[in-house]
Amino acid sequence: MPEIHPFILIIDYILGVIMWTLIGRVAMNIFQRENSEFFFMKAFVKLTNPLIRLFKPITPSFIIGPLVPLYVAWFFYMIRFYLMPYLLGYSVMGMLSFPLESEIASEIYRIFGK
Repeated sequence: MPEIHPFILIIDYILGVIMWTLIGRVAMNIFQRENSEFFFMKAFVKLTNPLIRLFKPITPSFIIGPLVPLYVAWFFYMIRFYLMPYLLGYSVMGMLSFPLESEIASEIYRIFGK
């Protein structure tokens, strides 16, 4: 990975964790109700509800409730893929995209000998 300022990595990691938590909530909602007593579902709902409320004014009413977190996650994806590289002055969109996922993939390859 090219040398990236740690502050940029921290911002991307935070945005990435938020994005994946929202996606995880949608995935867990396939198997669990939102008001489930299952610890992880309660944690996902508690952590993501403030974001969903924040994005409520720009969330179309035709999106069904269980998919709203995926809609909000899409904004974090767009920020990470397009806005961050643009603000950092990269000439190619996606140049800085997804250091969090790159680090995870590198570790998986290292662990499994790929």
